[in-house]
Amino acid sequence: MPRFDMNLQTKRDAASGCRRGCWQALRKRHALAAVRVFAVFALLLTLLAPEACGPPRRDRIVVGSKNFTEQAVLGEIIAQYLERRTGLYVERRFYLAGTYICQQAILAGRIDIYPEYTGTALTAILKQPTTGDPSEVYAQVEQAYARRFHLDVMPPLGFNNTFALVIRSDDARRLGLKTISDLARVAPQWRPGFGYEFMERPDGYHGLVKAYGLKFGAEPRIMDLGLLYRALINHEVDVVAGNSTDGLIEALGLTVLDDDRHYFPPYQAVPVVRQMTLRLHPKVGQALQDLAGKITEDDMRRMNYDVDGRHEDVVDVARRFLDTTMNGK
Repeated sequence: MPRFDMNLQTKRDAASGCRRGCWQALRKRHALAAVRVFAVFALLLTLLAPEACGPPRRDRIVVGSKNFTEQAVLGEIIAQYLERRTGLYVERRFYLAGTYICQQAILAGRIDIYPEYTGTALTAILKQPTTGDPSEVYAQVEQAYARRFHLDVMPPLGFNNTFALVIRSDDARRLGLKTISDLARVAPQWRPGFGYEFMERPDGYHGLVKAYGLKFGAEPRIMDLGLLYRALINHEVDVVAGNSTDGLIEALGLTVLDDDRHYFPPYQAVPVVRQMTLRLHPKVGQALQDLAGKITEDDMRRMNYDVDGRHEDVVDVARRFLDTTMNGK
């Protein structure tokens, strides 16, 4: 219930039944709150409105991405390579929040392509149980996306980016922590820090603590992905869930705990593309086939660090990779 600071006159007014001006101010505050809620709802409708409401995109491609560095780098690599190979104008719609927003955006036709991870698609979108076989996970996702969503899951780009529990290296040495199982010994004294999506996903927090019997001493601090490592270094949290290809892990001298019970499924990076887009622009599919297997884990870790650690522009990092790996094509 709202709390009001009242002067003496206001208190007298309240005692006599609260004058009309007080109620008008309260109604005005509620009206402003309703306007803000409506504005947010309208923004989501704009983002997710079906593309069928407008003409087909025959002269351009829209590439999307989630809201962290690696996704922006992959999105830019895809966008630049399509520009080189197809001659089409490529529009960027990066940092579209998390998995669910990207999925809804591509289903609604607001984007044509975005980079996804097979394990994420399997557990978060398809709601299927995890498996440790990368080829089996890819086959399940490829078939289900085509059948249920009319989306093509293209061949993997070449690297696996699994979740990683990351701690400070001095803590790892001092406490003898090497695996996630080891973490159970100190969890009651520690506070974790996780992104919102990790807290909600079936392959995230709740399954993790159950699989390893983790009982943390404090509720997880939920924060933006870009703030996790800063919070860890500043001792605001003691363990975070990052990604194995994060460039800052090595740059900051952090330690990744081994997933010794193989809780996390394979997360091969793959482009997901609308089948309608491939029918309209066959060269798009050919270009994405050419990118298959071209990005190694070392490549991805280095590019992430170039952006996060060296503060280079994503556009420049993607261009350098393509010039080097794809021979300027």
